[in-house]
Amino acid sequence: MKKILVVDDEEKIRAIIRKYGEFEGYYIEEATDGMEAVKKAKETDYDVIIMDVMMPELDGFSACSEIKKYSNVPVIMLSARGEEYDRIHGFEAGVDDYVVKPFSPKELMMRVNVVTNRGRAEEEKTADIYQYEGLEINFTARIVSIDGARIDMSPKEYELLFYLVRNKNIALQREQLITEVWGYDFYGDDRTLDTHIKLLRNSLGEYRKLLVTLRGVGYRFEG
Repeated sequence: MKKILVVDDEEKIRAIIRKYGEFEGYYIEEATDGMEAVKKAKETDYDVIIMDVMMPELDGFSACSEIKKYSNVPVIMLSARGEEYDRIHGFEAGVDDYVVKPFSPKELMMRVNVVTNRGRAEEEKTADIYQYEGLEINFTARIVSIDGARIDMSPKEYELLFYLVRNKNIALQREQLITEVWGYDFYGDDRTLDTHIKLLRNSLGEYRKLLVTLRGVGYRFEG
């Protein structure tokens, strides 16, 4: 049975996520603050962590950064704030997905299913490497390097880059990228894609030129 750690100082939030999570067949554990979440994540291998941003003792962003130092467990962040700055801060901390409160429990569980299923699919892929001049992408090991130096990116940056590169020289519509990379509808809110494109270009440095914007359409990776 897959395990979820729900981290939130509000008991009602934890209770409703537990209800829907157990209905989906997940085993649920809870934590009330970031410090407790870090401790539990060190002791138990979870399949996904759902964590609030604003908590006592240690906030969600800091807790996520600490957990990512020793674990690749996917983290879905909950927040009452949806500004671009908060999203960027979260993704840079290693957050895999970002859900703004109030949220739909059904949609949240759909995102959980997407994250856990994607992780299993990645493990089943055979090794292959893409290289363009000094840019090297190891799909299996999830390693991106430029001139031999490894580049650290958020989990969603990796997935977005991998999809773009595997479909290089093809015009990809925004809706297609959202569906294929995130696996669910954004209900008209595509700021998350814009945020990740910006982060990805920063990570690629001189090779940001390979990620071309197609106005009114989407993006194309040229390489």
